[in-house]
Amino acid sequence: MRAIWKGALTFGLVNVPVKVYSATEDHDVSLHQVHNKDGGRIRYQRVCEVDGEVVPYSDIDKAYDDGERTVVLTKDDLASLPAEKSREIDVVEFVPSEQIDLLTLDRAYYLEPDSASPKAYVLLRKTLEQTDRTAIVRFSLRQKTRLAALRVRGDVLVLQTLLWADEVREAAFPALDESVRISAKELELSASLVESFSSDFDPEEFTDEYQQELRTLIEAKLEKGDALDTSETFGEQEEEAGGEVIDLMAALRASVEKSRAAREGGGSKASAKKDAATDEKPAAKASAKKPAAKSTAKKPAAKKKAS
Repeated sequence: MRAIWKGALTFGLVNVPVKVYSATEDHDVSLHQVHNKDGGRIRYQRVCEVDGEVVPYSDIDKAYDDGERTVVLTKDDLASLPAEKSREIDVVEFVPSEQIDLLTLDRAYYLEPDSASPKAYVLLRKTLEQTDRTAIVRFSLRQKTRLAALRVRGDVLVLQTLLWADEVREAAFPALDESVRISAKELELSASLVESFSSDFDPEEFTDEYQQELRTLIEAKLEKGDALDTSETFGEQEEEAGGEVIDLMAALRASVEKSRAAREGGGSKASAKKDAATDEKPAAKASAKKPAAKSTAKKPAAKKKAS
């Protein structure tokens, strides 16, 4: 990994030099646009609306438009802002970890100690662990002042940027204002259904099936050496799942009985989950299998040519 930022964590008189690394990365297949007639690459140019000339990036400034007037901000203007010169991550306060709303969490970054002795780094990490607190910090990154949560993940301090309060929309749905009566039996059956799906979360068990199928398609095209009809491959729309279930009690009872029968029949927990999920969303399951069938059909053709 390559550090994207260097600075220091500061709280009180304690100064912790750190390097910042992106904690996540995008593994999606990168695609670009081409002309469908000849496959030529489509590229975009920065054209000035006043004189029609193509403008090099070095000659481009930023501006704010309020609808009537435009204020141009030069690179020197932006460089003069105090936040741009700050190389410190300032701890504003330490709060109970449960007070951090998951909805406000944004990008995550790892912090590595950047000094000969990591003692101050380890001290802060252990303090956060023992007090069960999360540090709220303020810093600047890529021309923006940011608010972030500083917490512990294993032996590493993690900085996770937070959305500002005015960036989180209010959820106001009139339908939720209506009084809804839920019986004790409905709650009991719903809890039973939840229990039948209960498990320990392991991220490694889940994969991005779309990206896998996309890679399979690309490999098949490369091996076979001919073009596939992209509209037929990706043009199909997923069928919508069945309509709204009117009898909630019946749906819950059927799901619980299906899961219980699978367990009593000696099926594994994974198969019980699969059966229950299939029982609830037959259309979605059928649709999800279609891409796999297409990609499987392409593979033998590719191998045949190779032999």
